Amino acid sequence: MYKILNKIKSPDDVKSLSINDLKTLSSEVSNYIHEVVSEKGGHYSSPLGAVDLTIALHYVYNTPVDKLIWDVGHQAYAHKIITGRKNEFKNIRQYGGISGFLKIDESEYDSFGAGHASTSISAGLGYAHSRDKDKKNHQIVSIIGDGAMTGGLAYEGLNNLGFHKTQMTVILNDNSYSISESVGALSKYLTRIVTNPTYNKLRKDLWNLTDKIPTISNPIKKFIKKTEGSLKAYLTPGILFEELGLRYIGPIDGHDIENMIKVFNSIKEMNTPVLLHVHTNKSKGVNIGDKDAIKYYSLSGTSNSTNLEKNTISYSKLLGKTLTKIADDYSFECITAAMGIGTGLEEYYKKYKDRYIDVGIAEEHAVTYGAGLAADGKMPVIAIYSTFMQRAYDCILHDFALQKLPGLFCMDRSGLVGNDGPTHHGVFDINFLSSIPGLILSAPKDGNEFMDLIYTAIKNKHLMSIRYPKSVTEFNEKHNFNDIKIGTWEYVTKSSSKICILTFGRMIEHASLSAKAIKIESNVELTIVNCRFIKPLDKKMLKKLSENHDIFITIEEGMIRGGFGSSILEFFSKNNITKTLKLIGVKDHFSNHGNNSNLFKEEGLDVNSITNVLKKYI
Repeated sequence: MYKILNKIKSPDDVKSLSINDLKTLSSEVSNYIHEVVSEKGGHYSSPLGAVDLTIALHYVYNTPVDKLIWDVGHQAYAHKIITGRKNEFKNIRQYGGISGFLKIDESEYDSFGAGHASTSISAGLGYAHSRDKDKKNHQIVSIIGDGAMTGGLAYEGLNNLGFHKTQMTVILNDNSYSISESVGALSKYLTRIVTNPTYNKLRKDLWNLTDKIPTISNPIKKFIKKTEGSLKAYLTPGILFEELGLRYIGPIDGHDIENMIKVFNSIKEMNTPVLLHVHTNKSKGVNIGDKDAIKYYSLSGTSNSTNLEKNTISYSKLLGKTLTKIADDYSFECITAAMGIGTGLEEYYKKYKDRYIDVGIAEEHAVTYGAGLAADGKMPVIAIYSTFMQRAYDCILHDFALQKLPGLFCMDRSGLVGNDGPTHHGVFDINFLSSIPGLILSAPKDGNEFMDLIYTAIKNKHLMSIRYPKSVTEFNEKHNFNDIKIGTWEYVTKSSSKICILTFGRMIEHASLSAKAIKIESNVELTIVNCRFIKPLDKKMLKKLSENHDIFITIEEGMIRGGFGSSILEFFSKNNITKTLKLIGVKDHFSNHGNNSNLFKEEGLDVNSITNVLKKYI
């Protein structure tokens, strides 16, 4: 089935192929990605669109000496396959298998780890400067998608690259529709001109010649730049990059392998920073139209499928449903950062387009933009994955909290997120947010409480975050919203035993199942408290609990160091409460990728591990 692909053990094998064989290889790699991702899950449309580009890159560049730096990693499935990981690719994103993203310790061909967007240009420039300092001459190529190019970090890198003028190539892998008009005969003609060695030599010679005639050098240089710039401004959207100091080339067809090889070879001869604009189609090579590219952005895989119970919904979809339900009664503005679908806001967007903004991959801007709305009297609701909110820490602190502005931060994918792994686990939010004065931290035990927390924050215009996992929850469609008093906890179970479990979120279910196991085995009932407000603590209830219990066990789906358990320790210390306290949570390391059942076990957060801890105190 994979006649050529099965022979590819490294990029050296790719270099020996004919153009026709490269095209066959592209088809086989696409089919292989389709086969594996359909079963195991993973990103789908983006890696398929980048197959031809990947093959051309490895054909021309001498990897791993030359450095290919892939942004995010969505595009890099073909890269993994043809760099000796074809067999391992069968277990991509699985526990013990290879990562779905780039990992610097997974392969010498993965020059820079990635999972968050917009990092490739800055990392590439670092590589380029290091190369220059060492007086070496290998190539540095950063490959970034049009989505990641909306991130401010990408432009910070471009700005610095244009200033330093070091030799480096940035490939903009553009699979959007907005600039497809530029792909045509005139654009191809211009591309041939500006990548032609003769043209570039003439351009350089003219530059050098005019330097020897100071009185006319500047006017001539301006004329050459103006002529070339005018052509590019007319034919292409690349004048912005030229003004930043990069040579702009393209757009070129990202599925024409033969032409890309010619262009890459020409670019290698240029001694300036270059931005090559490549136009690709998502899902190229399989029977899925570009219209469905968002729908097929990623697949869960048949081996990961689950049957959802009646009256269950993902927390993400419940966010959109809840915001839609209360939007007529309360005024608020909804903001997301390129994750409108991921955060479940489709339903809300359809009905309230004028109260919704997607700022692109720009979390810092999303938060400070929200602060501007809040400063003028609006209530912003900002929905961003926990892992991406890390980028906006200073904006929450400086632009919201310091100015005492209201805002709701909906922290999707908090906790362990399974197959996406360490770049996407939302296990740090409690640690970095709990240090911010005036910010309320909360986590719901189920869908109904989630709706109540959303309602409470918006109604009262609190500065508040809600962390919730990538999972489904039970909920009542007819649930009436309740205004929950800030900083109040509730009993899940109440007993006179010496042991009290303090927990929140989906760990309440794990704690309850462990407590039931203890009840069956030892006939001991345990107190379990739903600590739905992680900050502020329910100090009144904590003092009362300390009077009736001797052993406290905190369970949190986040880092132990500086987390919820640490705040309980601090409270006990301040109030001279001497009790036994055991902290359970994510250890001081980066948790792996794989299904959550394995990850919970690895971190001691599964029911059996919690039960074994409890047994020691019975």
